[in-house]
Amino acid sequence: MISDLELMEHHVNVLFRHDSENRVTVVNEPPYAAAPRIFVGATRMGSIVRYSNSLDKSTVKKLDQVIGANPGAYLGKIIKVLSIDHLLNNVWVGPAYVFPDVRDRTYSRAIKVTHENKEILKPQFPYTYEDFEYKQPCFVIIEDNIPVSICCSARKTSNADEASVFTHEDYRGRAYGVDVAKAWAAKVQIQGRIALYSTSKDNLASQSVARKLQLVQYGTDIHIS
Repeated sequence: MISDLELMEHHVNVLFRHDSENRVTVVNEPPYAAAPRIFVGATRMGSIVRYSNSLDKSTVKKLDQVIGANPGAYLGKIIKVLSIDHLLNNVWVGPAYVFPDVRDRTYSRAIKVTHENKEILKPQFPYTYEDFEYKQPCFVIIEDNIPVSICCSARKTSNADEASVFTHEDYRGRAYGVDVAKAWAAKVQIQGRIALYSTSKDNLASQSVARKLQLVQYGTDIHIS
């Protein structure tokens, strides 16, 4: 069975691209925006820490001294070090989850989007349509002849995918997000990869979806930009 720390390692590799020194460079999806200055993935077994390749060696040395064995406990000190030379504009914190095994489930309402039918995405999900090569597998639920709920791979590696789930406001409360996410996760798992999901601590609706999906929280993300 894969450990929480191993899941967090997969998670950070899905989220960001890395250089030869294991520093994060850019977000692992178009348009490849700059990675945060530091990523901390805290689990019960320990933490994964990644520095941006934009940080100079003296800052990294100071951060190493502050972080020690429990970076989550020293968040204030980490922010203080990073604020010395640059104004910080974002501190992002949120839970990270993994899907249980859903490979043997069937979801009749969810439709798989392929190259043959991807035109259905254009009206409601134009950005997914434009970046379709990077977003597979992708599933939608159709209501009133339009796709109203979608789950696709936001970011991926050869080992894991991170889910992106969205349901239009007028169609919420019908369990569409749960159904479409399970269909996506089943496909990812059948293809031999790990199905992951993460959100911010302020996104209560997303956390509600995670509970309904019975996802397992393996850690907490901290991104500082």
